[in-house]
Amino acid sequence: MSRFYGTLQGNRGSTSRIGSPTSGIDCHVRGWNLGVKVMGYVDEKGNDCFKISRTSGSNGRKPDKLITIVKRIDG
Repeated sequence: MSRFYGTLQGNRGSTSRIGSPTSGIDCHVRGWNLGVKVMGYVDEKGNDCFKISRTSGSNGRKPDKLITIVKRIDG
C-alpha cells in the first residue's frame, strides 16, 4: 500500500498516481490564469501534511501564494 494516492478525472478518463514517504505527491490543477497546487508530504514527526497554494495557472506569471497547510492535530 502506498503512503499517498491521488486520482484525476478529465475528458480522456481517469488516472491515478501513488507517492511514497520520500517522493510525496504533487498535483497542479489549472486554467489559463488561475490554478491550485496540492503537495502531499511527510513532516519531521512522520505525519501526513498537505500544502495548498494558489497559482497563476498555465500563464504562470506570478509566484504561487500559500493558502494553507493541512495536517493532523492531536488532542
